[in-house]
Amino acid sequence: MILADLAVAVLVLAFVLALVRAIRGPSVADRAMAADVGLFSILGTIAVLAVRTHFTGFLDIILVATILAFLAAVALAALVGRFDT
Repeated sequence: MILADLAVAVLVLAFVLALVRAIRGPSVADRAMAADVGLFSILGTIAVLAVRTHFTGFLDIILVATILAFLAAVALAALVGRFDT
């Protein structure tokens, strides 16, 4: 379980760095990408906790959140594309 704890620590660090980038990002595209990285690091943390606790209910949460995150990324890409041109 030490490996799972290490994975959670790395994912939390990735989330914190993405949060800093989302706050300081010079452009809308940087902020959108940082938001995606932050969301997927949270989903990775939930996945590690699902493996560690053997609770399969977390996997349903991950599936739904991943689909929503993909749709949000597509919408943000369209929005950023409008601002850049």
